Amino acid sequence: MSRVGHHIKAALHQIHSIAGLVLALLLALIALTGSIMSFEDEIGDYMNSAIMQVAPRQAPALMPDELVARLKAEQDLGKVSAVTLSSDPAAAVRVRFARDEQGARPTSLYVDPYDAHVLGAPRGEEFFATVRRLHRWLLIPGDAKGWGRQITGIAALGLMVMLISGLVLRWPRRAASVKMWLKPNLGLSGRGLHRSLHAVIGTWVLPVYLVMTLTGLWYSFDWYKDGVVWLLSRPHVAAAKMQPKQPRAAGRSEPAQPVGFDLAWSTHRREEGDRFSKALLTLPAGPGTVIRIRSWPKDSTLDTTRDEFRVDAVTGQVISAERYADKTLGEKIIANVFDIHRGAFLGWPGKLAFMIAAALMPLFSVTGILLYLSRRRLRRPAQQPLGRLVPGE
Repeated sequence: MSRVGHHIKAALHQIHSIAGLVLALLLALIALTGSIMSFEDEIGDYMNSAIMQVAPRQAPALMPDELVARLKAEQDLGKVSAVTLSSDPAAAVRVRFARDEQGARPTSLYVDPYDAHVLGAPRGEEFFATVRRLHRWLLIPGDAKGWGRQITGIAALGLMVMLISGLVLRWPRRAASVKMWLKPNLGLSGRGLHRSLHAVIGTWVLPVYLVMTLTGLWYSFDWYKDGVVWLLSRPHVAAAKMQPKQPRAAGRSEPAQPVGFDLAWSTHRREEGDRFSKALLTLPAGPGTVIRIRSWPKDSTLDTTRDEFRVDAVTGQVISAERYADKTLGEKIIANVFDIHRGAFLGWPGKLAFMIAAALMPLFSVTGILLYLSRRRLRRPAQQPLGRLVPGE
């Protein structure tokens, strides 16, 4: 290796070590919480299977406004913000609530669609909500509007630096040798074993970490998100998505009549027929009458493979319709960022692989710190022998 190459590699080693020491614990925390959420949907469905289904009946299901009215008549649970309705007559309705004045969100409820009887609150919802806030925002006040979003983004950028520098430092002399790349030397001990595990297992998970990092930055930095949208979307779609959100005007009051779900729900059923499996109807957060409807086709296998509509709750007019099938490849990638981030785009094997890779992050934190400490010991100068106490002895 030339002298210049040696200096470059030494600089990269220093950058890799400093970034790793600074971010070791933070990256381990983010990765472990991500691995916990990998099979959140499957765990939730298993734990709550008893309250997610009802016995189908001959009588028609209640319209959502009537269902909400009956629910409120039984108990005051706060303001309803969204309902999830299904084309399956045996599926329960899920009712979600808005945050209260303290910023807390009441747990959602599963409700019988035929008589508005409360079937129960989903178990595990609060636990996974806390894990999600820890993963995304480190439980820092303000959630997406606080500093936690930027901190996790900086950690993702640091991981990207470590992945690139680690790959350069890892590059073996025999780059074509699969054994050199992928087989750890378990016969070693101490520093040699730590280095082998750190480098070889790091090579195994490097593609997964790259995908996690590139998609994770989407949720941390608006400039990154806007850049991806500009790069992958058609010009008119990118222009619409990159429009800044309008701040709520002070002094604007709520509509004279409360916004309901019924007209938007009727419009959706008329437009979609029996092509959808379930639909999430969300009321506007502030003043306005436009309801957002996320609709999942019956052949959808991913949470992000869905159509999205906006319907005026007063007139029933469809304001906009964004169908997944009409998107370009780049726009489908954007729509599936979340499922790409967690490996779900590869099915359950992908989710399992991403979960294992995330769970391995503490291994790199531990072995990296051990390698740094052992390197410090090796660089420490040997202790000089003590001088003789008595001259001449």
